[in-house]
Amino acid sequence: MKTYNKLVRDKIPEIIESTGKSFDIHYGKKEELLPLLETKLNEEVSEYLEAKNLEELADIMEVLFGLASTLGYSEEDLINKRNAKKEERGGFEKGIVLERVYE
Repeated sequence: MKTYNKLVRDKIPEIIESTGKSFDIHYGKKEELLPLLETKLNEEVSEYLEAKNLEELADIMEVLFGLASTLGYSEEDLINKRNAKKEERGGFEKGIVLERVYE
């Protein structure tokens, strides 16, 4: 038996069941979801930093959407906020590195 005690994607129980294995799950209460998602975000960012691929970036995005939902926002709210900030302050396409500001 292997113990995880971590947040997993919604179809993971079905996938495990299809292998003939048994498992225990519970559905997180609202108050436990935020810390579980924050832990998951750290896990996914670490995986991205190691693999540096699109799949891990997609996993990070899915966790971000989960965090937004837990905080009462929709995926559209998150994307709209991202777009508004990009319009106001720009994105990261140019690769600008700020070295210093003189006063």
